[in-house]
Amino acid sequence: MDTVVVEHNPGWARIRIARPAKRNALDRATRLALTVAFAEVDPGCHAVILTGTERSFCAGLDLKERAAEIAAGRPDTAGEEAIALNTAIRAHKAVFIAAVNGLALGGGLTLVNVCDLAIAAEDAAFGTPEIGFATYASMAGPTSRLLLNRKRAAWLLLTGERIDATTALDWGLVNEVVPVGRLAGRCAEIAARLAGFDATALPAIKASLDAVPGADADWRQALVYGQGVNAAIRAARVER
Repeated sequence: MDTVVVEHNPGWARIRIARPAKRNALDRATRLALTVAFAEVDPGCHAVILTGTERSFCAGLDLKERAAEIAAGRPDTAGEEAIALNTAIRAHKAVFIAAVNGLALGGGLTLVNVCDLAIAAEDAAFGTPEIGFATYASMAGPTSRLLLNRKRAAWLLLTGERIDATTALDWGLVNEVVPVGRLAGRCAEIAARLAGFDATALPAIKASLDAVPGADADWRQALVYGQGVNAAIRAARVER
């Protein structure tokens, strides 16, 4: 749990990814620690703030660790672990608030996408750099497509260019943009407000957001689909 810090407050919690030297990239230990932290949130907790440390929210999966494990012949379970992590947020009874304190790239953008609410600092930036590595953003890609129209999702996935917080707000990826120094306080205000709502109504309303007829979204299926796209890319590269 060294790379995950949990702060408990009455009715809400703050969970912080703490790998600033790696821009809060998710190595295996951090992925598993976050999953455990989500599962161990107090049943009376109505809201969870998810944030990063220093200048980054989360720069995605730890690609160096993943490449080293593959090169060593170890099973590549990073995708499965990331799916479990992200679907845990969707399935959780608490309302998750992404407090985006800087870079949210690849898997970091995925975390923003799967959270119920997102507040960004003015200096936050969002992107999917995977095209530069000749791969598909297998988590951020499908989850962004669930939230964005095709042209906007295409811009992220095909150009690899980052968008700023104002653009993310305009596109609907975040709910609000605040000054850097106000991010923690503003998210705490929202979490405390949610903590005062009915413990039965809140999770029911959260669940309804993916279950309204005509708006049903299977987030796990979308994440699994993303893994399949990358598998096809790798297979085609081997055949050439």
